[in-house]
Amino acid sequence: MASNNSHNDVLHLIDMLYETVDEAKSAAFSSDKCIVSRNEVLDMLGELRAQLPAELKKAQELIRARDEYVEAAKREADNVRRKADLDAKTIVSESRITQAAREKGHEIVRRAEERAHNMLQVTNEYTEDALRRTEEAIQMALQEMQEARSRYRAASNERMQDARRRMEEEPGESGE
Repeated sequence: MASNNSHNDVLHLIDMLYETVDEAKSAAFSSDKCIVSRNEVLDMLGELRAQLPAELKKAQELIRARDEYVEAAKREADNVRRKADLDAKTIVSESRITQAAREKGHEIVRRAEERAHNMLQVTNEYTEDALRRTEEAIQMALQEMQEARSRYRAASNERMQDARRRMEEEPGESGE
């Protein structure tokens, strides 16, 4: 639930950035450039930057949990295999009984390996899906940040050029 909440926080910040730029006043003589509050946008980007490491940490925790799960499944399979081997060795060496014990041991080992394989497959699918969703959220956040930054730079450059033009158009105050 905390992962989903943090994921929602990142998406909320992206939505706020989008709304800030979308609702910003248009720059003079321009329909595609706008004026935004630098501090407001920088604050949102700072919060977004602070949230992204948490998302990455959660992805790493998922990987670590999957690895621990796989290791536990391998240990369980090894324990079953050792027990099956021990059981097979302790059974009376009469040919039918020995053969039945070997078959039972092999069947136990086969089932344990099959179970371990199934657990690994399910774990890998879950982890892959979680990592894919996290990657998509991070990519969307990055794309939104890049677009906002590009729009901000364009608006800032346009304001600077307008200011230069106004300064060049006004007569100098140095007594000319």
